[in-house]
Amino acid sequence: MSRSIERQYRAARMVQRRLNAVVRRLPHHTLLETTGRTSGLPRRTPVGGRRIGDSFWLVSEFGDRSQYVRNILADPKVRVRIRGRWHEGTAHLLPEDDPVARLRTLPRVNSAAVRLIGARLLTVRVDLAD
Repeated sequence: MSRSIERQYRAARMVQRRLNAVVRRLPHHTLLETTGRTSGLPRRTPVGGRRIGDSFWLVSEFGDRSQYVRNILADPKVRVRIRGRWHEGTAHLLPEDDPVARLRTLPRVNSAAVRLIGARLLTVRVDLAD
């Protein structure tokens, strides 16, 4: 990873940690819950995405460098809170999908932020069980 991408990742991570601590508490913000690959504890991450049919789509701004993506690699069973309601599902990483094109189908504000700070975009699809 280049130095500029590494700096970008560290800066974004620092901001996101503080911001995510607040956003996780908002009752209707979308959350992705994974299982910690080391701790086995639930890990909740605010995400921007969209439910399309029986799937929830999102784009990770740092690909397999994102902690929630690493957790998905260890255990793809996840939960997604959409409009205050939890849905169980199975997450799939889609490196063959065009994440920039995918962002055009997702909420604008979040997509703009992902494009602005992201360095290694990766599409994630969660197949919802209910």
